[in-house]
This record gives sequence, C-alpha cells and structure tokens, in this order.
Amino acid sequence: MTETTIAVLVGSLRTDSVNRKLAEILAEQAPEGVTVDIIEGLGEIPFYNEDIDNESHIPAPAARLRERVAAAGRVLAVTPEYNGTMPAVLNNAIDWLSRPYGAGALVGKPFAVVGATPTPYGGKWAHADAARSAGIAGAVVLEDVTVSQSAIEVDVLTDPEVLSRLTAAVRTLAEYDVAAAA
Repeated sequence: MTETTIAVLVGSLRTDSVNRKLAEILAEQAPEGVTVDIIEGLGEIPFYNEDIDNESHIPAPAARLRERVAAAGRVLAVTPEYNGTMPAVLNNAIDWLSRPYGAGALVGKPFAVVGATPTPYGGKWAHADAARSAGIAGAVVLEDVTVSQSAIEVDVLTDPEVLSRLTAAVRTLAEYDVAAAA
C-alpha cells in the first residue's frame, strides 16, 4: 500500500472526550504506511457564513481546515452523538469543507465515521447524519465502514473487540481503491 493520510475530524471539543481518546488510539495503531492526522482547532472555526468565505478573506482556522483535509487522501469523523444528531462543531467543519460547492476539500474523498456514546445506539443517528452530510458535500461515503459503539457496558478504550473493529475501519478506509470504485 502506498503512503496514505487520513484526516480525522473529532466531533467533541472536550479534552477528556472518549472519542478524542479513540482518535488518538487509532493514530497510534494506524497500519504501516498510514498517517492518521487529527485536525485540531475545530472549535476555533466560526460558523459557516458565505459573507466571510470569499477570495479576499477567509478565517485562518477555516483555511487551515480546508488545507489539511485537501492534503489528505481520506477523511474519518470520530464523533459522539449530541441530542440525536452530530455535534455542531462537526457539522460546521463539513459546511466549510463543502465549499466552494462542487469543488470543496471533501469532493471525491473516501469518508467514514466511527465513534462511541453512552447510549444504547452508540451514536448511530449522529453517524448517519455525518455520513449523509459528507455525501452531499461530495465525499465518497463508505457506509459499511461505520462503527457506532455503545459505551454502556464496555470500556471502549480497552476492549479488544471494540478496538479491533475500529482499527479495521481505519484499515478499510485506508485501503479503499478510489480508482476501482469510479
């Protein structure tokens, strides 16, 4: 496999977030030849507004987000669920990455979503919303790679079965053949 970079968008801003810790574990356990690049600063990006997204000026945090995702070969969202949907910070990042329409940083990028929540559904609704939004933004959504893990009766940070499914999702995303799928 050639060198592959996966840009990771973490849907929780909390320093001690389980999903942030999962993203860090996935970065540490990435397969050989795969770099997992956790994009920091999503909380610094202003809410998307076309008035501030123009050729003469774009907020620096949004520009950095676009540059990092554009430089990556794939994108992974690692996110909890907030009130039955994806967190606003993730939705906002996807909004910025979807512009300019039809040519945004997500266009044509393989995209997957994983995460854990302390609910019986493990973030299933948030993950479906993130996948749908990324698909509308032009990403190639790998829905069969989604891992929605409940954290009710298992320590998602140490359970070998959970970690195996998450690392398998990263491997599948990294190995996805964009050319063959087209």
